[in-house]
Amino acid sequence: MKTVITIGRQFGSGGREIGEKLAERFGIKCYDKELLTKAAKDSGLCEEVFENHDERPTSSFLYNLVMDTYSFGYTNTTYVDMPVSHKVFLAQFDTIKKIASEGPCVIVGRCADYALQDFDNVLNLFIYAKLDDRVERIMKRFDDISSPEKAKEMIRKKDKQRKSYYDYYSSKRWGHVDTYDLAIDSSVLGIDGTVNLISQYIEDYEKRNA
Repeated sequence: MKTVITIGRQFGSGGREIGEKLAERFGIKCYDKELLTKAAKDSGLCEEVFENHDERPTSSFLYNLVMDTYSFGYTNTTYVDMPVSHKVFLAQFDTIKKIASEGPCVIVGRCADYALQDFDNVLNLFIYAKLDDRVERIMKRFDDISSPEKAKEMIRKKDKQRKSYYDYYSSKRWGHVDTYDLAIDSSVLGIDGTVNLISQYIEDYEKRNA
């Protein structure tokens, strides 16, 4: 196994779970929220700053100014005058590259496909799903989401944040098929069926590029 797998995903599509199961199947690590902790440690920035900016771009000058008081490290001349949201993105960008250079893994979200565009051993996937399935999954996952309407509202908000973040920082478009090597509707085969399909895809990719 030599391939690094990046996963973009609609909120509630099961993308994170699919990433974890793929990693387990191939005996490699999966990075989702763990990436924030690692990026904070690598950069010296406060982990809370990463959590507050996780896949959420902000253009608020005041917010960036206030949050800058919590960020430590990245204090050389290249970073001093940069908004904290940009510092967080670049720190994650560096960590993603570092992780990928260490060996095969699965990286969920955070513009990983864009960060690794110069790597030649990367497969970029996008997971989407039918709205009803996403609503059902969100209602099971969050105790405070008690109605389909609330779930749909949360889905719209999260997808909008992810799209804004991706489109702002990358040169590609979130969710568009020509951005990825493979885009899959997880509703068609279910989570395990989707994992099986992607696993076969990865194995064939590795054989072709052996």
